[in-house]
Amino acid sequence: MSGLRLGPLLRYVDWETGSRATVWVETTRPCTAEVRCTDGAGGTAATFAVQGHHYALVVVDGLTPGSTTAYEVLLDGRRVWPPEDSGFPPSTISTPAVPQPEEAGPVRVTFGSCRWAAPPADGHDPVGADALDTLAARLAADPGATRPDVLLLLGDQVYADETSQAIRRRIAARRDLREAPGAEVADYEEYTHLYDESWRDPDVRWLLSTVPSCMIFDDHDVVDDWNTSAAWVRDMRATPWWHERIVSGLMSYWVYQHLGNLSPEALEADPVYAAVRAVPDGTETLREHAAASDADPARARWSYRRVFGRVRLIMVDTRAARVLDEQDRSMLRDEEARWLRAEMLDRPDSYDHLLIGTSLPWLLPPLIHDAETWNAALCRGERGGRWARLGEKVRRACDLEHWAAFPESFRRLSELLREAGTGSAAPATVCVLSGDVHHAYIAEPRWPASTPGGTPAAHVLQLTCSPVHNSVPASIRLGFRFGWSRAGRWLGRALAAHGRTGPPPMPWRRTGGPWFGNQLMTLSLRGRKATLTLVQATSGPAGAQLETVLERSLTPEE
Repeated sequence: MSGLRLGPLLRYVDWETGSRATVWVETTRPCTAEVRCTDGAGGTAATFAVQGHHYALVVVDGLTPGSTTAYEVLLDGRRVWPPEDSGFPPSTISTPAVPQPEEAGPVRVTFGSCRWAAPPADGHDPVGADALDTLAARLAADPGATRPDVLLLLGDQVYADETSQAIRRRIAARRDLREAPGAEVADYEEYTHLYDESWRDPDVRWLLSTVPSCMIFDDHDVVDDWNTSAAWVRDMRATPWWHERIVSGLMSYWVYQHLGNLSPEALEADPVYAAVRAVPDGTETLREHAAASDADPARARWSYRRVFGRVRLIMVDTRAARVLDEQDRSMLRDEEARWLRAEMLDRPDSYDHLLIGTSLPWLLPPLIHDAETWNAALCRGERGGRWARLGEKVRRACDLEHWAAFPESFRRLSELLREAGTGSAAPATVCVLSGDVHHAYIAEPRWPASTPGGTPAAHVLQLTCSPVHNSVPASIRLGFRFGWSRAGRWLGRALAAHGRTGPPPMPWRRTGGPWFGNQLMTLSLRGRKATLTLVQATSGPAGAQLETVLERSLTPEE
């Protein structure tokens, strides 16, 4: 008899037809998974196997556009979800009306990153209340409350290199922690422990069963500073444990996160998905794909596009698609950059808001931006060999590997965002949504009036929100604040002069923040209007609560 190990996760909801969705589950044994909705919609899928684990991604068809329907999950005909003793409201699938009526409500996009999922020890959480847990508790307590239309998890969904005591105990039962990689995860089985810890959390489990989600990895999903530089990759490949880590990391990401990002059509056309499902055990097929993808990033595309009515979301892989040659560093390989350009500029009259999800911020505090471009110049030899060697040490020690550390990619992305926001068919907003840096802020660029091609008509913003559940030392908080200061800007200009980097293509300023804490941002997009809300999880006598610290319109009021 098969049981439900993880899930269900509601992943894809089709905004073009309003009639389809996908639901992901992990089961304890091979079986047929079925999703059955109260309105008669449903779907089935046979499980596939990877490394002794069993999974299914069920395509639910026949949903009624513009409706909300409860669903249950059955394995070989036996109901396993919701549990008999569930204290949560029913898991539901909400679909948009098609076509979208003019009076339709806003599209609500909630996003954040960096969730360390370790459960509190003895009732005390050393990094504070978990914003995702707290959101789930709020929504479960009020079934009529407005829910996000989609939850964007922008990286570091799991921490392969910073494990909790509970995970360390599970690892220690398998191998000697005195041997590398020690308390970090070593293989696929240990990655499954991380997802168990994160997604079995009762509040988060219910939330992910009823709010659609889009995900993309960042470095801690594999290891801190993943793919920082060519020298970093050489050093990691020389270690005896790295190959198994990167292969297992990409395998587990494909199973637990990537598949659910895809539409039913994309799943149907995916040769790897077909190959894994076609055999009794897909382990070797998926291992070969993961190893080939690490050796040649052109073998896989982790980026993808989603559409929510008049809102276009493009999630961008800023880790695996890098080119690391110091003389030709690029955040995105050429084919990936061409794909991004095509997706951003395709049919601009078909969307009112363009969202770019990238785990790493495009616009940083000016001092940090200048430090990263300076460091990139040193590492490519602008000041000679000694400075290049020092630059590599500084790069790794200070995590200098955001868009600014790939100067040409930064310029290309800036120009692409300007172009996407310019012209008579320009959207109302172009928002870059990011995480990673363990604080939240709003930054806005200002292109000079003399900019070739014109200045954007759209409101272009960098919206950064992190962490969902983590911490940042006081010294780092001071550093981020100093990075925006007048003195910080002066120091940044001095570094830029030393590195001979020249000025960025446009200036920018901080227009909100920085805010520190466990937090989530929500964009509410209706027509050509946009509102941003930031909430933080706080602990008090009544338990964890979400406190609204910002609510701001991002578009002019008529």
